[in-house]
Amino acid sequence: MTCDDVLFGRLKILQPQNGPRVNMDTILLSSWVRVRSGTHEVLEAGCASGAVSLILAMKYGSIHVTGIDIQEELVRLAELNATNNGLNDRAKFIAGDIRDKDILPREHFDVLVVNPPYSSLSSGRESPDISRTTARLEASCTPDDVAELAFRTLKCRGRLFAVFASGRLDVFMAAMMRHRITPKRLRFVYPNEGTNSGIFLSEFVKLGGEGLSILPPLYVGDKEGNYTPELLKAYEPDGNI
Repeated sequence: MTCDDVLFGRLKILQPQNGPRVNMDTILLSSWVRVRSGTHEVLEAGCASGAVSLILAMKYGSIHVTGIDIQEELVRLAELNATNNGLNDRAKFIAGDIRDKDILPREHFDVLVVNPPYSSLSSGRESPDISRTTARLEASCTPDDVAELAFRTLKCRGRLFAVFASGRLDVFMAAMMRHRITPKRLRFVYPNEGTNSGIFLSEFVKLGGEGLSILPPLYVGDKEGNYTPELLKAYEPDGNI
């Protein structure tokens, strides 16, 4: 177990030494989310130790965040992190499987946020650490599971924000479209210029109309090996990318 500073110390997060931990994808996803006026209920699927949920609760004082994770030990950490950071009045966490159709209210949430496992069961090697395996391989959370969850729990025109592996963009998009979750914004993230994209950030709307914006690429590093100003902006407490 470690206690780590997030967003330059604005939050302190307890997280397992082995298992899902806060990383760059966590911060980029948090910074990618747009909470509009009138948004009140936010759901994070696969919340782990609660970092994304707590970042959003800290940034947007008008929202209530519900985090859900299949691993009970991580949910207990998330609850403790909410209390330790003084956010337990606006962030709650529950242990459960997102595939359980009765665990969350239907058409209740304005926003769904998710950082699902990137690798299919056929392409990834299982780790001896079950927590790492659950976070990395889609044994309990496939793109279709995410899409079905979005359609079931989001209000009409509710929004889904996600980060996922660029190499599986086709799989993710196809799953969303099958469930009438329409892509609206897409941005690819690259280690630096001249490399392939590793992940993409996306925004979808339940029952949305046509029209997809492809945003400029986001580079993690510059030619000198330094982090780019845009990446560093994501780490600011109120930064959006």
